[in-house]
Amino acid sequence: MHGDKPLHLCVYAASSSAVDEAYKEAARRLGTLIGERGATLVYGAGNIGLMGECALAVHAAGGRVVGVIPDRLVDLELAYREADELVVTETMRDRKRIMAERADAFVALPGSLGTLEEMLEVLVLRQLGYHRKPCAFLNINGFFDPLFQMFARLVEENFLKESALDMFHVCMTPEAVFEHLDNYTPHQPEPKWF
Repeated sequence: MHGDKPLHLCVYAASSSAVDEAYKEAARRLGTLIGERGATLVYGAGNIGLMGECALAVHAAGGRVVGVIPDRLVDLELAYREADELVVTETMRDRKRIMAERADAFVALPGSLGTLEEMLEVLVLRQLGYHRKPCAFLNINGFFDPLFQMFARLVEENFLKESALDMFHVCMTPEAVFEHLDNYTPHQPEPKWF
């Protein structure tokens, strides 16, 4: 991706801190790369789990952090209050909408139900032509392999066109995420209907 304004990268990631160190290291490395490139992290504003690891690394490397969080979670003391900009919303839907609007690209780190739901919504919007922004999965330790197997089954059983798999890129390292973004050329997916 090329342009005059700094990249705003939306990262979806786990809020759990009880995960394997390999995932934490990937979150920190991705955050470091965001910061070193003078980019902005747009994320769910958590100060815990992979979310917190990524945000701290962005700041440590000189980048900017925009956190978007529902007021209910702020009240639970989960907000990364050191964010350069902390946007507090009334609902989760507002949170997702603002994150998507502010982002130039989307990356999913390993995560749970929220991470999967957020990334799948972005892919649905991409499929329906609402945006043409790059989407990538950071597939540390093969974390997303079962999801990709499900996608393959959707194709095999004619629930999904094979061309829809081109809407996202699978990256094995944080560095590969930026290689993908640097070389990204948007294309229009085929209509989703058979």
